[in-house]
Amino acid sequence: MNFVPRVLAVLDELLTAAAPDDRGALWQLAEPGRELDANLVRLPAGAEVGEHQEDVLDVLLVVVAGGGRAVVAGAELDLTPTTVLWLPRTSRRALVAGPGGLAYLTVHRRRPGLTITSSAGSSAPFPVAEPGAEPVAEPAGPYAARPAADEGGEAPCMLDLVCPACGRLSADPEPVFCSRCGERFAER
Repeated sequence: MNFVPRVLAVLDELLTAAAPDDRGALWQLAEPGRELDANLVRLPAGAEVGEHQEDVLDVLLVVVAGGGRAVVAGAELDLTPTTVLWLPRTSRRALVAGPGGLAYLTVHRRRPGLTITSSAGSSAPFPVAEPGAEPVAEPAGPYAARPAADEGGEAPCMLDLVCPACGRLSADPEPVFCSRCGERFAER
């Protein structure tokens, strides 16, 4: 693959184009073959991202507009434009937007993609038949069943699991209603 440096987004333009009450990821890095993930996230005034923990990745959070606070290790840290916050893996954190809202960029190592494995636990990728086609045989020889590698993980951005009303992070991967306040999540 031939990678060429180029401008992917102008954050000020994305923020200007967003409606005042837009919440969530306004932009995501989606280039094929990348080794990073990045998201431009916007929270309207007073909105929160409930306490949660990232077990696998360190995250760098850069405030680009507005302000608010991060609650980490029982302390409150002020977030203002140009603040750079390092969130080491396993740290618990929550975010609260100030009266002008909060817009920030998150950057972290890309999570490995999911692969299809056999029921016998092989981690080798198998060909997948098109819908309606004959089943594809599992490989033999060097690709025969062997212990599966841990290749999953959470999505890079979990904002779709955060209740829009109270900020609680849902344990359900596809929530319909918030278990704390009963607010309906957006249709997927």
